[in-house]
Amino acid sequence: MTAQPNRRQFIAASSAACLVASSSTVHAETDADAAKPWLRKSFKSNMFYDQRYAEKKTLAEHFAEAKTAGFDGVEMLVPLDNVTEAIAASRETGLIIDGSVGNYHWKQRHTDSDRDVRKQALANLKTGIKQTGEMGGDSMLIVPGHGNDGKEERILQRAQEAVEAALPVAEQNKVSILIENVHNRMFYDAAGGQDQTADALAEFIDRFDSPWVGVQFDIGNVAKFGDPAGWIRTLGPRIKKLDAKGYSRSQESFTKIGEGDIDWASVVDALHEINFSGWVAAEFGPSHISRLTEISKNLETHLLCSQSLARVE
Repeated sequence: MTAQPNRRQFIAASSAACLVASSSTVHAETDADAAKPWLRKSFKSNMFYDQRYAEKKTLAEHFAEAKTAGFDGVEMLVPLDNVTEAIAASRETGLIIDGSVGNYHWKQRHTDSDRDVRKQALANLKTGIKQTGEMGGDSMLIVPGHGNDGKEERILQRAQEAVEAALPVAEQNKVSILIENVHNRMFYDAAGGQDQTADALAEFIDRFDSPWVGVQFDIGNVAKFGDPAGWIRTLGPRIKKLDAKGYSRSQESFTKIGEGDIDWASVVDALHEINFSGWVAAEFGPSHISRLTEISKNLETHLLCSQSLARVE
């Protein structure tokens, strides 16, 4: 892998600038920051549940297993029936609820031609944002709509109206609304090739001119029609969090992280170039603890999650 920019030099320079004010405090804080992992591992809460497994476990037991498997956080599906249980499970186990995922956005779309459906979708978004804030999360992932719901500009307008209507709630609860790049016929040409760019998604995010709107970039989803590293460079600071899974173009299906066609080294390079650090969420089907452990290890192997912020190799 090519050498990465050394953030330790940047941190040291920043400390020197503040030396007169509080030398010892600044150095202590920056050294601690430099030692932190550049990526923290999370996953989707629906990965807990599977009827194939006979044992019935509490949410706290599921959280504890995920912690043992090597995860730092979890994204809850919202709206959620029992927020109190989730908060208690997080406190008991130390597994952070870093964010959430809308559980409604395929059936109740923000771009649906039916105004009543859009109204319900917006209500779900606002409720999800509030619940995310209550649980201590700082982001809610949404699919903004579907390209089959009408003409492109009308679809984009409806999606924009929904996000704008929810922005005051997002700001009040300090929860970012993150748009995921998915196979929903938005921000790409479904009939196009494999070299499409992130320009359309970047333009949509820029419409809001808000720190509370960004992208939860799905590395696996984009591999079908574009280069993940190229999309990362185009989206830059718009990317607030990551989703991770593998993808095989020849099989046209998702794979384990490290299998398929994604060049993970180039993804790491691109993330370093845009100075990204933060949460990466695995996205797979329901998983027993042995599978969760495998996923956690694959994240570490291919994204080097525990590498320090200083990026010393």
